[in-house]
Amino acid sequence: MSNQPPNPPNLSELIIGKPSKPANRDTLAEERHFGIRIARDGTWYYQGTPIRRLPLVKLFSSVIRRDGEDRYWLITPAEQGIIDVDDAPFVAVEVNAEGTGRNAQLTFRTNLDEEIVAGNAHPIRVEIDPKTEEPKPYIHVRDNLEALIARPVFYELADMAEEIGSGEEVELCLWSDGAVFKLGNAGAE
Repeated sequence: MSNQPPNPPNLSELIIGKPSKPANRDTLAEERHFGIRIARDGTWYYQGTPIRRLPLVKLFSSVIRRDGEDRYWLITPAEQGIIDVDDAPFVAVEVNAEGTGRNAQLTFRTNLDEEIVAGNAHPIRVEIDPKTEEPKPYIHVRDNLEALIARPVFYELADMAEEIGSGEEVELCLWSDGAVFKLGNAGAE
């Protein structure tokens, strides 16, 4: 009788409840794709079908990694493979503010119920889409993973922001946990 623990299930067993075809051992791990995609709205899909089991998505999200080439990986003790991420692996769907102005603390909740306090360890950044000139705001979650801040949440942040500067150098800024974040240019006074 062996004292070794049983092999952990592979991802397809966890998602659909049955084993997938064994991986070709000649295929490099870098080339293996799990057939998982995270849509811009934060919905996880497996082979085009939404994954409806939230505890499973939370488990997968705990082992997601991003490499230096902006590829996203799920890395488990048993296997690793690439997944597709349309924008960011998480979405900040709610913000709660305690305090105001420079004494504020902003706590974000992601679509997977993870809470992040914006600050030096979890900065907010805003990209401007070069085609539409629309802002795309993000908050750092962990490692080099970010959450896209949902549009309604960004509007809440804009309402909380203060105008700093003068003339054409007026910027919308907000504070959290002692750090200041620029949301964008407010234009001329």
